[in-house]
Amino acid sequence: MKSISITLCATVISLSTAALLWSGTTPAAESDAQKSFDKLKTLAGNWQGPIVVDPPQADIKNGILGHVSLRVTSRGNALVHEMYDPEKPDDPTRYDHPLTMLYLDGGRLILTHYCDAGNRPRMVARSSADGKKVEFDFADLSGGNENGHMYHAVFTLIDADHHIEDWTYMMPGDSPVHAHLDLQRKNDGASRAGN
Repeated sequence: MKSISITLCATVISLSTAALLWSGTTPAAESDAQKSFDKLKTLAGNWQGPIVVDPPQADIKNGILGHVSLRVTSRGNALVHEMYDPEKPDDPTRYDHPLTMLYLDGGRLILTHYCDAGNRPRMVARSSADGKKVEFDFADLSGGNENGHMYHAVFTLIDADHHIEDWTYMMPGDSPVHAHLDLQRKNDGASRAGN
């Protein structure tokens, strides 16, 4: 009786496996959002490069070196992006230190920007055909808008040690300010954000 039970179990397992194989089911293809997210995660590390703002702003000198830290966290489910000014003390309560989180939400790649203006715009990604550019379009905003909000972001991957970030901030009255960061990877071993 015991050998019949074992044989029956083995037969059921074999039939289940054969049914899966015959069904023609293949693993789902990786979505564009997943491909874009995986590509952006390769940017983990510390970056620096000149910032150019258009139109020029009184509080940002064009050509100043911007610093960006990207860190994969939450078992690979999120990418943390931090911008900071190395000339200022590391005190985010007094100085600009915006934080951005990138993560998958269903079939979409989402960017949530925790802005120094006190709000949280969300943007949804779309990738270029060649996979070297990920563009984030404004979706919605949480928090007040009296000081404006981040509206658009583009990450352009040049190579493993070079990428470009373009950020558009919408000032009160819907006047756009564009910031262009041409970033090179810093291989100094130092980490401001725990890389």
